[in-house]
Amino acid sequence: MIDRGYQVQDDPKQREERPHKRHMLLRIDSWIDSTVWNLGFRLGEIWEEITIFSRKFRVRGWKKAVFEVAGEAMTLGTAGSVVLLALALPAFEETKEDWRNRGDFAVTFLDRYGNTIGHRGIIHEDSVPVDELPDHLIKAVLGTEDRRFFSHFGIDFLGLARAMNENAKAGGVVQGGSTLTQQLAKNLFLTNERSIERKIKEAFLALWLEANLSKKEILSLYLDRAYMGGGTFGAAAAAQFYFGKNITEVNLAESAMLAGLFKAPAKYAPHVNLPAARARANEVLSNIVQGGMMTEGQVIGARRNPATVIDRADAKAPDFFLDWAFDEVQRLARAGRFNEHSVIVRTTIDMGLQQAAEAAMESSLREYGESYRAKQGAMVMIENGGSVRAMVGGRDYGESQFNRATRALRQPGSSFKLYTYAAAMEKGFTPESVISDAPVTWRGWSPQNYGRSYKGKVTLMTAMSQSYNTVPVRLAKDELGTERIAQLAKDMGIETPLRTDKTIPLGTSEVTVLDQATAYAVMPAGGVQSRRHGIAQVVSYGGDVLFDFQRDEAPPRRVLSEQAVSSMNRILTNIPYNGTARRAAVDGVLTGGKTGTSQSYRDAWFVGFTGNYTTAVWFGNDDFTPMNEMTGGSLPAMTFKKLMDYAHQGIELKAIPGIENPFPASAKKEPVVAAKQDGTEEALPPLVRPRSMSAESTRVLRRIADSLKTAAPLSIAKGKIADATVTGSLTTGQ
Repeated sequence: MIDRGYQVQDDPKQREERPHKRHMLLRIDSWIDSTVWNLGFRLGEIWEEITIFSRKFRVRGWKKAVFEVAGEAMTLGTAGSVVLLALALPAFEETKEDWRNRGDFAVTFLDRYGNTIGHRGIIHEDSVPVDELPDHLIKAVLGTEDRRFFSHFGIDFLGLARAMNENAKAGGVVQGGSTLTQQLAKNLFLTNERSIERKIKEAFLALWLEANLSKKEILSLYLDRAYMGGGTFGAAAAAQFYFGKNITEVNLAESAMLAGLFKAPAKYAPHVNLPAARARANEVLSNIVQGGMMTEGQVIGARRNPATVIDRADAKAPDFFLDWAFDEVQRLARAGRFNEHSVIVRTTIDMGLQQAAEAAMESSLREYGESYRAKQGAMVMIENGGSVRAMVGGRDYGESQFNRATRALRQPGSSFKLYTYAAAMEKGFTPESVISDAPVTWRGWSPQNYGRSYKGKVTLMTAMSQSYNTVPVRLAKDELGTERIAQLAKDMGIETPLRTDKTIPLGTSEVTVLDQATAYAVMPAGGVQSRRHGIAQVVSYGGDVLFDFQRDEAPPRRVLSEQAVSSMNRILTNIPYNGTARRAAVDGVLTGGKTGTSQSYRDAWFVGFTGNYTTAVWFGNDDFTPMNEMTGGSLPAMTFKKLMDYAHQGIELKAIPGIENPFPASAKKEPVVAAKQDGTEEALPPLVRPRSMSAESTRVLRRIADSLKTAAPLSIAKGKIADATVTGSLTTGQ
């Protein structure tokens, strides 16, 4: 029996609302269904309309093939445009600087003794407008360098095709495909380094120049900025140097000789090789005729009466050094050290040492370059105190103005180990500290020694002298860390940014030759910064001293403790006698240093020092091709010795900090000894060298000779400042 005593009754309002809600949901569902169906139907209609419309453009047969190719071309063109934009961005970064005013400086450079050694910058008063230049000079330049200059847009594809055809016929490179605008882009923004990256930048910058400058402006800049041999820049300076006349006065034969210099200024410089210069000028005359700019009858007179040049002494300018010093002048000006742009700069260079460095480099490459397959080298010499005394940036400045001493980034190999061992000495290690020369693995990397053998327990003295690879890696892995090594290298003078990966102890992070010379110069300086510099003073043409290095630069700070310097010098002075650099020992002078060889023999280094000088030497190839097993202990060490033997004649020898004088005056023929930390002595080979006249006596005799040559005071550039005035306004001792 069901209990109906309690019963819930429905509310009439609720019974009415339920059917209403159901109807509402049904209407919404119906609307959604109809909307989706109508949308699909409409889209189908639209697609059918598009299909019908597109049929009007449907092609068949050969037309279809054309349209398919065009479509693919548009796709590839779009992708190519994106790639080109990515490649163009690095090139256009070069234009952010004030490139128009790079030539606003007019600088006269003096050597350390006050003798004029060269000029840099564009003196605008001497720059002649294109409209005022002789017509035959313009024709000679364009006929040889860029016949279609006024018709192309920066890149001449027809000229490039013609050059490739001629080169193919000749079986070698006889014509270049670069336009005059491309050459100007290289001169203004880039270097002569042969690489695909440089050629890509050159092409984009040529287009940028064409878009921003007129043809006359491009031609004028090219004639003003190109290197013309003999230390001259620009056609106006070259005309004055070679012919002693204004550029507006040169005849056709002289114009042809000037135009011939653009290709290879050192090879065709008439004051060096007049027959070659005349032969080249004859080729230029033929180019003018072939280009339809002049007839054979118009040039026959120039062929029969070739240009003659002023007889000048064979005095080579230190062009690589001057380029670097010119950059330093502009850096100082940008830093607000002075405001004038027409200045006289007394540099630190010693022309005697500079010529010796150039001779050492050239003789080494001439004797051994072919057998070692080495085509280039660089060298920097710094005197204790930071003065750069010599700089060789390459084998031939006329062939390539790229300064390999200051701008080429190369792997230093084992010469970088200095910073690892110095960091270890700072941490408390000594040359007698024992470490294991055994296989080591660091994050999947297992370096090996040069001979692929291991010696077991060795001292740090032996490990660095014999250039074992596992030891510095073990030190970095277990004791130091790569950040500490990189920071110490930076403190010692490495200005190139360094990578801090696990391979840095073996010298895989690139540096410059100038960097290495600067850092190693800390060792003979006793652990304080070497403060490398090439500018001693900057003086206005009115005689005011605008900048003085000793006065205006901060004093050097200590970067290595005396204990670390003493320990490292003991190790480094052992290497030329008992280590990998036996060919580097300077006769009669205690020598320290370290060899370096990069992977696949692409770079060979020796960086060494005495108490007086530090010199870094590098050999390699611009295209990074391997050499024939050249190590740092071979040609670099031999070249170092050639220069340092000359540099130490007739000077007072300075001691290396932490090393007792191994050559006392009373016992020059006694065996050389280097004191060890434990008080014992290590015998070194006896080295004796007869002394010549002192440097001061040599300078006095040179001044007497100069005074006999001329009684008139020396005038410097346009300022007409007497030599006595300039000398009096500049301090000595640099």
